[in-house]
Amino acid sequence: MIEATRDKNDRSSLADVIDKLLDKGLVINADITVSVAGVELLGVKVRAALASFATAAKYGLEFPSGTNLETAAWKDAQGGVETCPQCGKEVGKEELLSECCPWCGWVSAKAQMKLKEKELENKQRLSAPILQK
Repeated sequence: MIEATRDKNDRSSLADVIDKLLDKGLVINADITVSVAGVELLGVKVRAALASFATAAKYGLEFPSGTNLETAAWKDAQGGVETCPQCGKEVGKEELLSECCPWCGWVSAKAQMKLKEKELENKQRLSAPILQK
């Protein structure tokens, strides 16, 4: 029998637990029936899912009726998302590649090149002789 173990130094905050839960998702299926002498008197089927919209879409879970998937916000949330290679959190693709990961500060090679170019431009501007009229 395998028992779950936890490192005593591992402290997870509520935010970490919720983030992991929404990232991985949780589905509960329950079929409850009440029968007397082989005759089903009452039957209840429950399916509950707790996940982020991105995770739900990834695994093909149905969204609540009335969910408008054509809104600009939904399209923005669904498209252009990348996983940070350092922390594993989902971040907007443009932000991750052009700037940095807002969660852990990881900087892409593209963003590092932009920073170096800006530094070089600033050095050139500062070292250029000032022309007087």
